[in-house]
Amino acid sequence: MTHHIVVLGAGYAGLVAAKLAARQAGTKVTLVNQRDHFVERVRLHQLATGQRLRDLPLTELLAGTGIELVVDTVTGIDADARTVRLAHAERIGYDTLVYALGSQADLGLVPGAAEHAHTVASLDQAERLRARLRDGGTAVVVGGGLTGIEAAAELAECLPEVKVRLVTEGALGGALSRKAQRHLNAVFARLGVEVHEHARVAEVRDDHVTLEGGDRLSADVTIWTTGFRVPELAREAGFSVDDSGRLLVDPTLRSVSHPEVYGIGDAAAVRTADGMELRMACATGLPVAQQAVRAITARRAGRTPKPVRFRYANQCVSLGRHDGLIQFVRGNDSPVEMVLTGRVAAAYKEAIVRGTVIALRHPGMPTQMPGR
Repeated sequence: MTHHIVVLGAGYAGLVAAKLAARQAGTKVTLVNQRDHFVERVRLHQLATGQRLRDLPLTELLAGTGIELVVDTVTGIDADARTVRLAHAERIGYDTLVYALGSQADLGLVPGAAEHAHTVASLDQAERLRARLRDGGTAVVVGGGLTGIEAAAELAECLPEVKVRLVTEGALGGALSRKAQRHLNAVFARLGVEVHEHARVAEVRDDHVTLEGGDRLSADVTIWTTGFRVPELAREAGFSVDDSGRLLVDPTLRSVSHPEVYGIGDAAAVRTADGMELRMACATGLPVAQQAVRAITARRAGRTPKPVRFRYANQCVSLGRHDGLIQFVRGNDSPVEMVLTGRVAAAYKEAIVRGTVIALRHPGMPTQMPGR
């Protein structure tokens, strides 16, 4: 009897999982995604500045795999009946479900963000931001994580007519090494980015942000890069989830409450056997997707799957098109002092990003990839 695997989400993790699962004998794979193109999410800050991204139709990426692509929105999951509800098509039944629906920016953290802030977390949002930035003015980037750092640097380099401010609750690059922080400060000074450290945004308006304490920063456009949320579908289906709504999985990526369900990517709370929680990143999603399919294959063959194994190598940060930062880290993702900077780092980061697309075309290749 044919085993039906349904994969929800064609991001980095979901696409790799679907293509690997389709190689199994006696298996039918259906991939459900909202749009018919793959989106290079790690490049959306480039798109926002007017740069063109590669056209990556899913039909091309799936050619020859036998995977059924369904372009539709998932509206619900019936765990008892093992079916997926869609907005425009008939329900899809599954024997095994791979939950890979990803994450979005959380604009509900402070008043006014949902109404007035833009993000670089999805294609539609990045395109709207691109249109807004054509008017120039002042842009306030909220969030000093890697997404905020990359967005601020890209804006300042590519759109010199835009005044860029960055607001971060801690120090700029506070989770990085001292060498990395010094480089970030030097690059931001060179690019003219105005940094507001140890500051928290309390409210977003159409022409300014208000900081806790009452100070205002003028903003023709606000770009929100701090905080992410995941779909509520897992919680609504009755799957065990964490406080953020991420699917709780065991060390083999299987749902702790529903053994026919596996979780990968941003929408799953993945921990290694020794308890290390993996962060949201395509560099995490690709190898974890491979390991999830190996676990599915092992169980179908009556074998005990191996627990997920993962070690971080570095964090890769683009600082515009001509500079970058490679922060080398320990296996648990904590930084060491060793860094790579400048044009060499920019080329390294570009190679990593291009490598993700190569991995999507060849999902069986080793993907214990460093970086974001």
